[in-house]
Amino acid sequence: MPLTLYLLAVAVFAMGTSEFMLAGLLPDIAASLDVSAGTAGLSTSAFALGMIAGAPLMAGLARRWPARRSLLGFVLVFAATHVVGALTSSFPVLLVTRVVAAVANAGFLAVALATSAALVAPDQKGRALAVLLSGTTVATIAGVPGGAALGALLDWRATFWAIALLCLPTALGFLKGIPARTTTGHDPTAGPALRAEIAQLAKPRLIVVMLLGALVNAATFGTFTFLAPIVTETAGLAELWVPVVLVLFGLGSFLGVTVAGRLSDQHPGLLIVAAGPLLLLGWIALAALAAHPVALLGLVFVQGALSFALGSTLIARVLYEAAGAPTMGGSYATAALNVGAAGGPLVAAATLGTGLGNLGPAWASSLLVAIALIIAVPFLRGSATRPGSR
Repeated sequence: MPLTLYLLAVAVFAMGTSEFMLAGLLPDIAASLDVSAGTAGLSTSAFALGMIAGAPLMAGLARRWPARRSLLGFVLVFAATHVVGALTSSFPVLLVTRVVAAVANAGFLAVALATSAALVAPDQKGRALAVLLSGTTVATIAGVPGGAALGALLDWRATFWAIALLCLPTALGFLKGIPARTTTGHDPTAGPALRAEIAQLAKPRLIVVMLLGALVNAATFGTFTFLAPIVTETAGLAELWVPVVLVLFGLGSFLGVTVAGRLSDQHPGLLIVAAGPLLLLGWIALAALAAHPVALLGLVFVQGALSFALGSTLIARVLYEAAGAPTMGGSYATAALNVGAAGGPLVAAATLGTGLGNLGPAWASSLLVAIALIIAVPFLRGSATRPGSR
């Protein structure tokens, strides 16, 4: 794999850490900026919405720019928003910085996905995606706990400074590692027109794969968002076990992405057929056995692996199905990821007021995966018989 892919993964690590670590900083942010915890929580929703809207918008604007210029611009804007966020004493200003950071993040990820696919052979997109998404999984393993620890030792502003500083060597790496005229694989003056790339969204298979990716990601983040009360209240473990559980989930997700990267290019149908039902059974088992700490710890690791193996395979298929949209295809994959990341916690939260209690999110994740499997049946038939199809 080219060195440039690993530079992209480092930036994805910084951005993933910023996205996920905020949940643990909300009480301190609320107290520091004199707002309620509920109001402070709007920053999380604003980030998710910025990601969804920003992916196609930024990809469309940057499609004629050289990849290095786009990636460098997005990562520097992302760093700047964290500098402003660290300095501000106004929650509305902080909220605006989160939206701008999300748009920059979405634009970066959309261009990075398209660039990573262009840096490797046509049949290695899954492996390239696995390297890129490893930045997200490492963020859950190390970045989020590290950010929480830094916030506890100093304050929440220190984590914002840390993210900004982490972006700088990455930006320097782009200057050194990406040739000035590198594009996403097509001559920026001769590639498909934007209208032609958007027309790819009319392809039924592309729509189905995006929907499947969104559903699986919704299931993943639906339960991930509410793991803490399951750990402390349902399983009866001490609060110190919460970061342990999050790290276990992150380790599982890293394993899942790595394995999927080896298999998803040549055997996507087989991987979906194997991982999909197991993922469904795993969420059901977690909902049924979460009161038993040993079972909970094992299932969290397994579900992290299965969720990211299946999810990364589906997102890789988005890139294959959107081959006729070389610059916008990455934005379609990014949108699918973030529709799930934003919608899953909302669906899961709706179950908390029911008789299901803290286990409602796990049951919601089960339902989301079940819907995905039902929708996937026609797609599986085609993919299983054409393993290298795009």
